[in-house]
Amino acid sequence: MGVLNVTPDSFSGDGVGDDIEAALAQARRLASEGADIIDVGGESTRPGSAPVSADEEMRRVVPVIERLASEISVPISIDSYKSEVARRALEAGAKMINDQWGLKQDPRLAELAAERGVPLVLMSNQRDKGGYDAKLQRDSADYKDVMVEVTSSLKASIELATNLGVPRENIIIDPGIGFGKTWQQELEIIQRLGELRELGRPILVGPSRKSLIGKVLELPVGDRVEGTAAVVAIAIANGADMVRVHDVRQMAQVCRMSDAIIRREQGGN
Repeated sequence: MGVLNVTPDSFSGDGVGDDIEAALAQARRLASEGADIIDVGGESTRPGSAPVSADEEMRRVVPVIERLASEISVPISIDSYKSEVARRALEAGAKMINDQWGLKQDPRLAELAAERGVPLVLMSNQRDKGGYDAKLQRDSADYKDVMVEVTSSLKASIELATNLGVPRENIIIDPGIGFGKTWQQELEIIQRLGELRELGRPILVGPSRKSLIGKVLELPVGDRVEGTAAVVAIAIANGADMVRVHDVRQMAQVCRMSDAIIRREQGGN
């Protein structure tokens, strides 16, 4: 999954703002480099970012998705937790919903996914347990075992989605790297990722350029490609089925090599 941020304030520094031609060029590049899905987002999720209105988010993403849907063959995902944004995005040509709140903010996303028959990514987001900065270390101590918290959160999201009509086979789960955990907890999540297999759904992981890599390697965002590659490879070894990344060319090679080793007995290429 290649990341396309149509925002002016992406943490990774690759947001294209409202420049539709720049967005199209970036999407074409991601597709040519091996992206299987283009994930379009119109609201930054960086620490301390201000939320935007649904109208503003639609203004950013809908024109881009309309153009992409008519010009590239790679499926498009809408990265939004607002059902009205997701509905417009699907009408514009998106084929998937990526909900970073796991239906905690807007359960109507599940009804929309059921109605349209599209895949739905459900993320375990702990930002409501304290979020960022000084509060994060204190509030994250509320859950002694981060995998118990993440698994419980995802189970609840899956149950809500299925109760609202989403077929289980259309659900993908994401443990939420960078969303309300400490960097030490995020390392533990990657190490113990296989425990999420008990939920019986494909696992998506989004470690690309995240702060856990910066903390370990003491590197700025722009210098975290190799660190991202290490996390991606280990995540695949531990059960990840999809990875959401900015550096598609490099990570596509990491994925192919990891699959050749880890999944060769299951018919991987």
